Amino acid sequence: MLDITFIREHLDEVEANIRNRHMKADPRSAVALADRRSQAIQKLEGLRASRNENSGKMKGKLEPEVRQSLIDEGKQIKDGIAAAEVELEVVEKALKVELMKIPNMAHPDVPVGKLDTDNPEIKRVGEPTKLGFPALDHVQLGEKLDIIDFEAGTKVAGTKFYFLKNEGVFLELALTRYVMDLLVKKGFTPYITPDIAKEEILEGIGFNPRGEESNIYPLEGTGTCLVGTAEITLGGYYADQIVDVSSGPIKMAGLSHCFRREAGAAGQFSKGLYRVHQFTKVEMFVCCKPDQSDALHEELRAIEEEIFSGLEIPFRVVDTCTGDLGAPAYRKYDLEAWMPGRGEGEWGEVTSTSNCTDFQARRLGIRYKDDAGKNRPVHMLNGTAIAISRGIIALLENFQQADGSVRIPQNLVPYTGFDVIRPRK
Repeated sequence: MLDITFIREHLDEVEANIRNRHMKADPRSAVALADRRSQAIQKLEGLRASRNENSGKMKGKLEPEVRQSLIDEGKQIKDGIAAAEVELEVVEKALKVELMKIPNMAHPDVPVGKLDTDNPEIKRVGEPTKLGFPALDHVQLGEKLDIIDFEAGTKVAGTKFYFLKNEGVFLELALTRYVMDLLVKKGFTPYITPDIAKEEILEGIGFNPRGEESNIYPLEGTGTCLVGTAEITLGGYYADQIVDVSSGPIKMAGLSHCFRREAGAAGQFSKGLYRVHQFTKVEMFVCCKPDQSDALHEELRAIEEEIFSGLEIPFRVVDTCTGDLGAPAYRKYDLEAWMPGRGEGEWGEVTSTSNCTDFQARRLGIRYKDDAGKNRPVHMLNGTAIAISRGIIALLENFQQADGSVRIPQNLVPYTGFDVIRPRK
């Protein structure tokens, strides 16, 4: 949530930012409602002052007519206060609705664009894998290796669900532990988070828990939802608290299942594990002082690069354009791995990292004490360390061998206990 004073003082820039993001919001309406709120507060304070004055006049000996007049006046003031409180509540709710629609400002260097195809490549590590034989995609490999069962997943839970089995189970566990061990060495505190969060936490982070466009599974009648990422639960961990960042940023690494409706997701590159309703993910989350967030954003990106470099998977980094940025993000980088199973091969997103500045912290009430002792909203950042399902795609497709087997990258072998997965079918 943007500060209303900032919106008022930078109205043209806020409107331009909304246009560049291709979002719908009305900051002028928010400013008008903020003015109405100020007026309503002044009115209410005036009535409360009149009530105190009336009470003061009631003390002591009074003529019956005077006392009755003051009683009648007091009743009118009481009714006025009740009406003014309702008016203020209505205006405050309307203001919150309008403020919630306004996205975060974008970093000055964020490219202006509408779709992910407008995201420029800013770095590449490794070159696209050349296999020397016709590539299989991860769905075909998973079936031949007998490590992924989409058919059983569909039968038991519906489309876009799956079973991992045999070496596939240990592959997920190995990727999880490989990433967690790396993050702990980087100073992150490990967590296993709940898979459910309250709707107000989702809204605070910037997720829409309801509606046709929502990607979230609400749990009807409970006021809670299945989480789409541990960003939600890690972000909510310090809600309505004053945190201590005096000795350095708070770094959290959360393991959770992620549940996404993936409404409207279609196409050949969405098949298999790429877009599923449930997967496992390790998420990085940081709370810090405002002057630290830009550097920490680069640090999170460097960690993502280190993870996939260590897995020997070719990837590139793209700078996410305004239209693909998402409301909370000030700046966002996507890491895209090479996926040989996509026709002649294609880049596919495997991680992202965002600097959300104080946008989420204002909504969640997460603050720190500055050098002057004043409470200020922290800056909050998030980054996918690994989404296991997409990591498995990249690993299977890049390390497939001519005989149908899949080699395990060297850094992962101590975690899997095997260096190759051989076909069973």
